[in-house]
Amino acid sequence: MLHDRVLVRVDSVEGERKSSGGILIPATAALSKRCAWAEAVAVGQNVRSIEPGDRVLFDPEDRSEVEVRGVMYVLLRERDIHAVASERVGDTGDSTGLYL
Repeated sequence: MLHDRVLVRVDSVEGERKSSGGILIPATAALSKRCAWAEAVAVGQNVRSIEPGDRVLFDPEDRSEVEVRGVMYVLLRERDIHAVASERVGDTGDSTGLYL
């Protein structure tokens, strides 16, 4: 990875889903505009606050998809990431484990 780029693997949300209340949502239902979580796979040398293995929150509208060895990834800039969830952040006890 070069410069401030982050390569992430998005959790697949294909097929039917269930709401938190247990309602079955069909695969054909349109999703509202919302941010998505993904796992950082690789980071460029200028990325300061993200490490491989961190979970990141980003806007799916601002993405570039790339296929590497048959696996789909999303290529982002560090500035396009809204939050980072990491085990190393939550070591203080009163922290939520999120960079915002």
